[in-house]
Amino acid sequence: MRRFMLRRDEDVNKTSGVGYVAEGLEFWDGTCAMHWRTPINSTTIYRSADDLLAIHSHNGASTIEWIDEEHTFIVPETEKL
Repeated sequence: MRRFMLRRDEDVNKTSGVGYVAEGLEFWDGTCAMHWRTPINSTTIYRSADDLLAIHSHNGASTIEWIDEEHTFIVPETEKL
């Protein structure tokens, strides 16, 4: 997994505000889950970070800031045996 924040510099629709408005994860296959940090929030799954930005970037008003440079793979204990 790789963590990210969605940073909005301009609130085009006047609904989410500016700053770090959502947080998310990118999974090993590129799928992304994003959760809004707003008073009325939701969590949505996207096929990729590119798809997420196609919907939410508003021509560059919002960007993904990666917290982790690379994916971290966690092997469950049952697979270590």
